[in-house]
Amino acid sequence: MLGRPQEIQIQSDCALASGQAGQIATFGPVSVLLCGRPTWAEAALAQEAGRRGAAELLARLWQSHGLAALDRIGGSFALALYDRARNEGLLAIDRMGICPLAYAQVAGGLVFSTDLSVLCRHPAVGRELDPLALFAYLYFHTIPAPLSIYRKARKLLPAQCLHWRQGNPESRFYWQPEFTASAKPEAELARELRQALEEAVAGCVTDPKATGAFLSGGLDSSTVAGYLKRLAPDSAAAFSIGFAAEGYDEMEYARACARHFQFPLHEYYLTPEDVIAAVPKIAAAYDEPFGNASAIAAYYCAKLAREHGKTCLLAGDGGDELFAGNARYAKQKLFALYQRLPAGLRTALIEPLVAAGGVPGLAKVKSYVEQAKLPLPERLETYNFLHRTPLSDIFETDFLASIPTDWPIEHLKEIYHRPKASMLQRLLYLDWKLTLADNDLRKVNRTCALAGVEARYPMLQEPVVELAIRIPDRLLMRGLELRSFYRRAFKDFLAPQTLAKPKHGFGLPFGVWLQFHSGLRELAYSSLDQPALSGIVRKDYLAALKQAHSNAPSYYGVMIYVLMMWAQWALAHPSA
Repeated sequence: MLGRPQEIQIQSDCALASGQAGQIATFGPVSVLLCGRPTWAEAALAQEAGRRGAAELLARLWQSHGLAALDRIGGSFALALYDRARNEGLLAIDRMGICPLAYAQVAGGLVFSTDLSVLCRHPAVGRELDPLALFAYLYFHTIPAPLSIYRKARKLLPAQCLHWRQGNPESRFYWQPEFTASAKPEAELARELRQALEEAVAGCVTDPKATGAFLSGGLDSSTVAGYLKRLAPDSAAAFSIGFAAEGYDEMEYARACARHFQFPLHEYYLTPEDVIAAVPKIAAAYDEPFGNASAIAAYYCAKLAREHGKTCLLAGDGGDELFAGNARYAKQKLFALYQRLPAGLRTALIEPLVAAGGVPGLAKVKSYVEQAKLPLPERLETYNFLHRTPLSDIFETDFLASIPTDWPIEHLKEIYHRPKASMLQRLLYLDWKLTLADNDLRKVNRTCALAGVEARYPMLQEPVVELAIRIPDRLLMRGLELRSFYRRAFKDFLAPQTLAKPKHGFGLPFGVWLQFHSGLRELAYSSLDQPALSGIVRKDYLAALKQAHSNAPSYYGVMIYVLMMWAQWALAHPSA
């Protein structure tokens, strides 16, 4: 807790979700709690942190630099600081949101924790659920910061700090990316990237024998695994998950990478029975509902690594969001072409012609025009479940009346328009928040912790990020080619199969398995009947969802999974 001096409590409860204990230090009137693996902007600071400890160094920097101390720390961290002399407090998390931190304002100060399950134990916070957070969960399949599942708790956003002075908290972003295109030749930028990533992998490895790598066979995980092999030639190993379902398995690419770099690959093929066993465990492990089905694959992958003696796994998360690897970036470039046509041509000819219909072959053109007319970032949500069906058909009337249903779009707008940047750069920045901090990093951190493994992220180290934001758009994507610059930069390092691999993702064939596996169907459908959904989601919508799933299992299986995990989370975390 941050408050009056006699109320200060800096406890071991404030530890990372990964189970990593925090450092506590006091220097003069300043007390600091620091969690994570911080890095430093200057070599001299790194040496001083090694001598004094990172928490004490931060206390000293605060006394001499105030809030500017945050400019000199990087890596992954969550921190809490209290200055008794100034009666000031500070909460902050790292630039990419690797480490979470939740807080609540209470009488006399702030209470905080990296785990909402700890924070809600405070009697002034409690377990009252936030209806807007539940709505946002169904919209995003995770609860994005600053919302939390509990009405009185909020979460810090990436690179955000909360400065508490004389009883008044004020939030701000202590860092914002400056997307400035470098004038350096492509070859020089590529050399810098290879060096930065190799050093980032080395910086994430403290015990080579205990460190392995996630491996999907894609560009990022293959790069990380390759550099791990170079760093630890005798102990490097990778771990992969396969699916015995057509269109989902990528093991051939993981095997090609393992052959190319000559390290052992440990494989595990996931089954519906594994999903049934994991769902209650994973729901209980998260401090709020989490609906990304690939968490199950991540858990079994981390579990496999732990069984082979690894206590740390390097993940490739972040590469697509830094170097333009998601298919939506190319799709939005196509839509942007329509906006470049003369306004008169669009409104006087194309749109009336499309609206009139009756012309053979215009169906796809009509869909294109309807989407292209929408502004960004709204256009990204065209296929969102909550835009494809009227909200009144999904939610109970009283629940719907209690929330601002435009919050998700307004949240997207605020993030998208925050940086001064191009369309592509804004899309990347938006994904840093929604795809990484709110989703993928939570997925990997929590499932690794459940398996007894710590996850680390070479792609998200400051030198790599700072280089990525200097790569010109024309190099990041050549036309509609995803990851153009990255592929060219690593063409002599990665396997040919890796370089040619199409973007796939790490999806779980949940909807497909749900069709034929009675045990999995029983778990999912019985979850939809749980009291947690009562009064919120309409029963006739749930019935329609089950029926629609039989016709489009992959698509509707996603929403069934999201609702199932909400109900399973509620069973494991009963509210007051």
